[in-house]
Amino acid sequence: MDNNIILIYLACIITLFIIGRIFIVPLKIILKIVMNSILGALLIYIINFIGAAFDFHIGLNIFTAIFIGVLGIPR
Repeated sequence: MDNNIILIYLACIITLFIIGRIFIVPLKIILKIVMNSILGALLIYIINFIGAAFDFHIGLNIFTAIFIGVLGIPR
């Protein structure tokens, strides 16, 4: 009986590791997009702060932040 319980625990632990591996990759991608979007919003804020002297403005909202975060800064 003890062997069956040990095998069940071992199977559950291995299953948890496999499920964790499956879900960690999309989570890394989502976190990368979120971090890039935050940096994109910060960049838009800095551009608006500097561009105020030249009457230059970029609308700061969630869509432009994600756009800059995903595609990068235009060169």
